[in-house]
Amino acid sequence: MAGVQSGSSSATPCASCKLLRRRCARDCVFAPYFPPEDPHRFATVHRVFGASNVSKMLQELPVAQRADAVSSLVYEATARMRDPVYGCAGAISYLQQQVAQLQAQLAVAQVEILQRIHHPSPGAAFHLQELQQRPEQQQLMQMDDDDKVYSSLVMQNDLMSTLLLQEACLKKESLWT
Repeated sequence: MAGVQSGSSSATPCASCKLLRRRCARDCVFAPYFPPEDPHRFATVHRVFGASNVSKMLQELPVAQRADAVSSLVYEATARMRDPVYGCAGAISYLQQQVAQLQAQLAVAQVEILQRIHHPSPGAAFHLQELQQRPEQQQLMQMDDDDKVYSSLVMQNDLMSTLLLQEACLKKESLWT
């Protein structure tokens, strides 16, 4: 009967044995991690790393760590299929650049907020009254002038540190060029 194995715990072979067209043994190292319902997952890993290499890697690991290793292999293989040169490192680099850009935008917005607080425009009187009605702003308004100056200096110092850090991050050369 096709698909039924003698001595095997499942009725159909795992995705790796199905792809490799071999009989799925009871102790198949791939069976717990590559179910027959998702053959594309093993096919991607096999194309990038090879079934023999993956088998060796899994057999060297303790059983408790194999699921995480397979998850990492699938992620890396998928990334390599999308970007054969950089793989997941390219995705990580792209995300780090996005974070740096967003942090720079946040720093600029914080500077603009500070500038508007210290140099409000004539039309900002309404917004200032609205802010004064909030409890956290009431505490700030009740601070004496020395505390306000100190708080302002601390915030400006934090913003300058953030801007300098962002500038340094953006000036770094990419590892990939």
